Parts: sequence; structure tokens; C-alpha cells
Amino acid sequence: MAHLRSRRRTALALPLGIALAASVGFLPGAASAASNESPAPVSAQAAKDAPALAYVVNTRADHKTIQYVKKAIARNGGSVVVAYEKIGVIVAHSSNADFGKQIREVRGVQTAGATRTAPLTAAGTTEDGAPKLLSKADAKSLKAAAASGDEPLEADQWDLRAIGADKAAKINPGSKRVTVGVIDTGVDDTHPDLAPNFSPSQSASCVGGKADTSPGAWRPANKDSYHGTHVAGEIAAARNGVGVAGVAPGVKVSGIKVADPVNELFYPESVVCAFVFAADHGVEITNNSYYVDPWLYNCKDDPDQRAIVDAVNRAQLYAQRKGTLSLASAGNSNHDLDSDAIVDTSSPDDSTPVSRTIDPHECLDIPTQLPGVVTVSATGVQDLKSIYSSYGKGVIDVAAPGGDKFQIPGDTPSKNGRILSTMPGGEYGWLQGTSMASPHAAGVAALIKSTHPKAGPAELQRLLKKQADKLSCPTAPYDPDGDGDVDALCKDGGKNKNGFYGSGLVDALDAVKK
Repeated sequence: MAHLRSRRRTALALPLGIALAASVGFLPGAASAASNESPAPVSAQAAKDAPALAYVVNTRADHKTIQYVKKAIARNGGSVVVAYEKIGVIVAHSSNADFGKQIREVRGVQTAGATRTAPLTAAGTTEDGAPKLLSKADAKSLKAAAASGDEPLEADQWDLRAIGADKAAKINPGSKRVTVGVIDTGVDDTHPDLAPNFSPSQSASCVGGKADTSPGAWRPANKDSYHGTHVAGEIAAARNGVGVAGVAPGVKVSGIKVADPVNELFYPESVVCAFVFAADHGVEITNNSYYVDPWLYNCKDDPDQRAIVDAVNRAQLYAQRKGTLSLASAGNSNHDLDSDAIVDTSSPDDSTPVSRTIDPHECLDIPTQLPGVVTVSATGVQDLKSIYSSYGKGVIDVAAPGGDKFQIPGDTPSKNGRILSTMPGGEYGWLQGTSMASPHAAGVAALIKSTHPKAGPAELQRLLKKQADKLSCPTAPYDPDGDGDVDALCKDGGKNKNGFYGSGLVDALDAVKK
């Protein structure tokens, strides 16, 4: 599996006010046309023999410009997959090795670049480690011992109690008028805990950059593509006397699949499609427990990576303008995202990675570092930053339960410090990661939206932070694994904010009471 937030992730969300005011040209200095005409077309035989790559071509958002650029794409050995005219993003394929360079010289093109470093194949996430499935025997034992009024497996859901979601459900489980879109590996809507709340009309597969809304297109490719189903259960598993409960068990959840079925990478064109689809289909909140492949960090001095940031940012800004709040996981690298330098040894992940030292203020992890996206770090049962969770002063907005094998609950039957949720095929399992933290915060945001239906993205984010329970930096050296080494340094950011937890731990009970 590639880049699910349960594996590793980074994030640096800018203030939402900046996001809403920003133009679609997020990156400064975007290249303008150096010529009024396209270069000479590539040889047909050369294009036929070369492997194809996918590209995003970002233009002015007007019909005339886009039509001109479409013709230029064809003249330069490319084919258009889809054009999102509202945001000026065209997804194209080309076998021309010089396609990116040539198309950047076309009048009206602002940025353009390849979205991968390996040829197209026949779709990353952030869970930390492999899942552990709940055995039928353990499920039966838990069900027999369940307290009256609780879901059969709820005794093992320490995470719900940590943020008051169990109490919140008795006041307001969330509104059916609110939908959380899970942009991920796909959601198994046939799961008995997800079927009652699933919204097929707001679901699709965006793999390849163009939405497919045919029935079941949103489902995972196979049982090993469990990530999106687990995330969906954390948000909105129904309180129906079956299995587990979600943070917001009364809201709707949709699945927008973006993971390539072969390698499960989350390519930029698929994510662009997902944000636009969510916005156009009335999805109020999206959860993003992944980073966009193939670069863990996208550096603005590289034309391909610059174009990736530009395209995805245009799409998520469009979603914000349409009323969608997006939340994303902070990553599982235990990186200080406010540091001067980070060594990235994983990029590009679709071919041969090379080691490079990047400045996280200049090389962006997306969508997490995009303006207006809520960045979520992970905590364990002790309300301490999870050992794997990335962090950073001025980067983390809020914290939420993501699980930690070093923080073991003393009051659950299984004594498991990870997060129990739904798995494909009607099963249940434990996972840990910032992938699990972000959907807890998304569920709380959905409860706030249910309580304040007229609140837009900026107001939802403000309330999410205001209602969070403040967590201070650890007073003792941060050493959760007990090996004697300090694993991270928490910096105080002032105004009840810090590098580990941002504004604090999300609070589901306050979300329905205030």
C-alpha cells in the first residue's frame, strides 16, 4: 500500500481566511506564455513507441483559453482525459518525452507537469502498520458483555469516550443532511454498519481523473484495500445494534475512490477529480487520510511538482468556495513540519526514490499543507501525541485519537491501544495512524455542521478549534517508547496552541451542545 495517512504524512495548513481569499493561482510566479504558438508536433511513431505519462495542465479558467490549450495538447502528442473548466485544470496523457516542456510554452498555460515518474499502468495512505482483524470469537465475547444501550463492540472503542462521542450521540447523533466524503481507497457500502448511512448519489470512483458514478464504482478493489472502509466507520458507523459506532452515527458518508487499483497510489489527477466531485455533489466535509503521490513533499522549484500543487490547490479551493471543509492527516513520519530541513528518502514512490533534503515551508505535503485544510495530529489513550505522528508549531490545527501501541487502555476488554472500526466484507479490525485521527476530527466537524447548519468552512474550522480541549506540551521529555531518547520536541505556539496538538483535542460533546 502506498500513501495512506496510516503510513506516514505531513501537513501544514494555512489559515482558512487566506484560503478563501486566495486566487486559483496559488503558487506565485506561475509561468506565462513565452510564445503565441505551439512547438512543432511530435512524431507520431515516436509517440507510439514511448511510454505514456499523465499530466496536469493548468490554465486561465475561461472556455476560449481551455479550448486553445486542448488543441495544443493534441498537436504536441497528448490526449485530453478531462477538462475542469471551472478551475482551469486539464488532465492529459502523452508519450512525448518533451510534452511537459513544450506545453508549458503554450499561450494561456500557467503551470504544467507530469503527475508521476513511471509510465501509466493498468491509483497513498497513512496507517501505521498492518491491521489486526477482530476474531469471531472475540466479537462474540464482546457482544455478550456489551453494556445496555452500547453497540456490541463499543467497549473496545476508547477513542469515542476520549472525545465524548458516546455522550454526544445521546444528544445529537448528527444530521442526515450532512455528508462526509471519504476520499480514499474506496468504501464497502455493503458493510452492515455503513449501509444505513451511505450516500451512493454522492459517491464515485475518480481513479484516472474522471468521475465514474456507475453503481459500486466507489467500492475498494479488494479486501486488502481496507483503508477507506475503516475510515468511513470511524466517521459514521451507525448505532444500529451491530458492531461499532462512529463519531457521528447519524450523518451520511460517501466514498470517493482515488487509489489506483494496481499500486494504490493517490495520483494528483484523481484527487483533483475528487475535490471537484465532492463540491459539485453537496458534500459538506471531506476526509483526506493520505498524501498525493508520487512526492511526499512537492517542491515549487520543480516544474512538475509545482504543477501538482497548483492543480490540487485549485480543486480544493473550488470545494471551499462551494461550502466544503476538508480535513487531512498530519502524517506518520514523526517529522517536525516547522523545522528548517527534513530528509525525504521516499520520493518519488512510483519509481526509484532518491534521498533529498527539503524545507517543509517551501516543499509542500498536499493536500495537508494547502490553505484552509485542517491538519490533524494523532493521540493515544493517554492524550499524548502518538509516537509516529508528525507535528509542528503553526502547522497542526487540532488533535484527535489515532491510536498508539505504546499507550494501552486499562479499561477495554482487548487492551488494544489502536482504533477499532469497520473492514471490508462485514469484518472489523484495529489500525493506528494519523489516518485514523483525521476521520475522528471530520466526525466532530460533521456534528458541528449538524448543530450549526448555516456555518461555512471558515466558521466550522473556527468552532472546531474553539471547542477543542486544550492539551499542553509534555512536561517530561517526550519518550513514549521508553528507550531513553527524546523522540520529538513540542514547541509552545502561544494562545493555547502548540506544535503537538494545535488548538487541542477535538470535542464531540461540545460540538452538539454549543
